[in-house]
Amino acid sequence: MTVSRHQISSIHTNVCPNRHGLKTVELGVTEAVQRHASRHVVAPKPVSQRKLDFEHARPRWLRECMAEATGVFFYVFPGIASVAAFTLNGTSPLGVTAFGSLFQIGCAFALGIAFAIITCAPVSGGHFNPAITIALAIWQGFPIKKVPYYIFSQIFGAFIAGLLVVGMYWTQIQEMKSVLLEKGMPLVANGAPASILCSFPNPDQTNMGYVFLTEFFVDSFIAIVIWACIDPANPFVAPAGAPFVIGLAYAAMVWGFAGITISTNLARDLGTRIVAAIFFGKEAFTYMNYTPIAVLVNIPATIFATAYYELLMRDSLMNITKGHAVHESGDDGLMRHLTKTGTLDEKE
Repeated sequence: MTVSRHQISSIHTNVCPNRHGLKTVELGVTEAVQRHASRHVVAPKPVSQRKLDFEHARPRWLRECMAEATGVFFYVFPGIASVAAFTLNGTSPLGVTAFGSLFQIGCAFALGIAFAIITCAPVSGGHFNPAITIALAIWQGFPIKKVPYYIFSQIFGAFIAGLLVVGMYWTQIQEMKSVLLEKGMPLVANGAPASILCSFPNPDQTNMGYVFLTEFFVDSFIAIVIWACIDPANPFVAPAGAPFVIGLAYAAMVWGFAGITISTNLARDLGTRIVAAIFFGKEAFTYMNYTPIAVLVNIPATIFATAYYELLMRDSLMNITKGHAVHESGDDGLMRHLTKTGTLDEKE
């Protein structure tokens, strides 16, 4: 049996019928990708049938879960490692405090997020945040059945990142722990070793209402930037630049508000907070009753921000006219809308 080039083209169209030609990529940051370009440094090795069979046999859900877990790991790992360098330097026997700053921490998270998107988003869509997964399910048709295992994978990725950072800084953490215990100081507090893994309020932040509002608006800011980046009608974010723009949104919030306590991501906080509880005790969850704010506020804040964008800023007609979306009733429905609203007369 022979297959013509036309038939091969038809096969590709049927396998990848969405607007970017990437049906196998779920909704997410990869919505920013508007075209695919092949890049080869050397001539590619022919793909064997054995490899194709192996890749076809892999469960789709497993690939997506591993991509989400790996993506969260990619941004949490350098981020909290930077926090570790900042926190532990003050306990150096030499008194060295030159390493580490909020600027460094913000940059580490920003680059980690960009690398996470570049590395893993082509497989899973690049959510890396349970609140973003939920928002995509609400507004963009992401399958509801996938939400639970995406969220579990994201938390798991942060958990593994936390374990590795503790292991790699174990000697320094133990030294700091000994010093603090000798002085009768807590291990769970802002600036204590547990704060390497997850955020805690400053001792003077006794009004959790202010902490709540800070977290809410920081998370809303980030969510709107993400939504703008994945809006195909936005002419100001090139596909290749979207990962770095999103990373910079996180960095800007770290630079501005880390000093008064922010979390920004349920998975990033909960996964590493579990690690903090394992090594430093259950107070990691009970300290100043802050944990519900750190873990949960990200969800309503992101839903609020994405609703704001969808209801007040989204231009679906522009998406349709640029070929990034279709009217639910096809071309006839689009023509009826243009005629009813007078848009067609304006264009003429």
